[in-house]
Amino acid sequence: MALLTLQRDTTQTLTEQLAARFATRIRDRLMAPGTRLPSVRQCAALHEVSPSTVVAAYDQLLAQGLVEARRNRGFYVRDWTRKPRSAPDQKAPEASFSIASSDPCEARRLNAPISASTLMRGMFHSGSDRPQPGMGVLPPEWLENPFMATALERVSSGRGLLDASIRYGDPQGDATLRRVLAERLTEQGIDATPAQVVTTIGATQALDIVSRTLLKPGDTVMVEEPGWSVEFARLSALGMRLLPVPRLASGPDLAVMARYCEDRAGTPEAPRLFVSVSVLHNPTGFCLSPASAHQLLQLAQQHDFHVVEDDTYHHLAPDHATRVAQLDGLQRTIYVSGFAKILAPAWRIGYLAAPPALIEPLLDTKLLTTLTTPTLLERALAQCIEHEQLQRHAERMRARLAAARTRSVYCARAAGCRFVTEPAGLFGWIDTGVDTDALALRLLDAGYLLAPGALFHATRTPSTLMRINFATAQQPHFWAAFQRARDTMVKAP
Repeated sequence: MALLTLQRDTTQTLTEQLAARFATRIRDRLMAPGTRLPSVRQCAALHEVSPSTVVAAYDQLLAQGLVEARRNRGFYVRDWTRKPRSAPDQKAPEASFSIASSDPCEARRLNAPISASTLMRGMFHSGSDRPQPGMGVLPPEWLENPFMATALERVSSGRGLLDASIRYGDPQGDATLRRVLAERLTEQGIDATPAQVVTTIGATQALDIVSRTLLKPGDTVMVEEPGWSVEFARLSALGMRLLPVPRLASGPDLAVMARYCEDRAGTPEAPRLFVSVSVLHNPTGFCLSPASAHQLLQLAQQHDFHVVEDDTYHHLAPDHATRVAQLDGLQRTIYVSGFAKILAPAWRIGYLAAPPALIEPLLDTKLLTTLTTPTLLERALAQCIEHEQLQRHAERMRARLAAARTRSVYCARAAGCRFVTEPAGLFGWIDTGVDTDALALRLLDAGYLLAPGALFHATRTPSTLMRINFATAQQPHFWAAFQRARDTMVKAP
């Protein structure tokens, strides 16, 4: 996949190489169902082959059932995992989001050309060992540290390993870790007791537990746009209707939220939940203002919906950043966070803090899905937090990220990109001037995986925007490949 050109000195023909390259990307989910292949002319110019070679390669893909030809429109990736059309009663339903338009009186169905699994496969399995500018996490080498192994060894000594292995742990989570988390939340200005904390298998499971507990299929959920498509797809898979709320620098567009609530008041379509990344929002980097947080809570109280505050990036956030849960005292807010982004992705430890009345229902949902969470890892994490090792590690990560952000911003601007939002946190939200879906396909040949702007919009429309990871987008060789690909697109007829 990292090859820049097709090879002319091999036993494989150019047609076979080109078809194999596309087939590999489709099977690895780097080209999602619904993706349009380059036109024959564009593909021939890109790979320096004749149009007849491209036609023959596309014919091979058609024969393998990986693409479909649409009359006068070109070739598109088909969902090759679905059952054949000859068995309509067994046909799997196409993935789709249930989206309510910005006009509160109108709803529409959107067939999603990309699924949550496609996103995750693409984001974490790029097919190249180069730093990936579209990644959603810090590089693994940044997270290396000696203290996690030491903590795990300490809690495993004596009967620790045996006791944590032969019986289930506390369904609500290890008592020591819940106490430590409650103390840290209180220091952060979020008044919580250990009884209000439930540990989870990562922040993603915490979000899922909340959704399954508070919602039923057909309920309406307000989500931020731009936002993360995995969350869109997850809620859609549960049968929810989504209302996109534009994300502004100060917070969600409260006027849009108020219109949604007022026009649906007293009906089954009234919003039940609002999901927000209030601090270092993904992908914009925006942080919530105190005034917006206060008005959001007033709206939630008036229209009787809960706020789910996903604080996934809080270890990278500036001191004294505003959280909704700080002002709310965990009355209408459910606070969610985890440690995958900063410390131990594979440990999969997250948590939620909720109003006391919701703890038992949330715990019931956790029991029905995973029973308990890994006690040994939770005890080791508690030690890392108590001994201030996590805090010192986070401080090092923030300093390292700040330096990487400076270099990435310089490179992006030198490459002719414009930052749509002020650079902050882990991600940059930039305008490239070209369709980033098409750009992403071109850069796969150079071994780079992008995060095109269309991924972050529920309507999945073409976009010139792109999210970059400051930690992995600071290498000049990526930006050189980026400029070559973009210049080729600009010059293309």
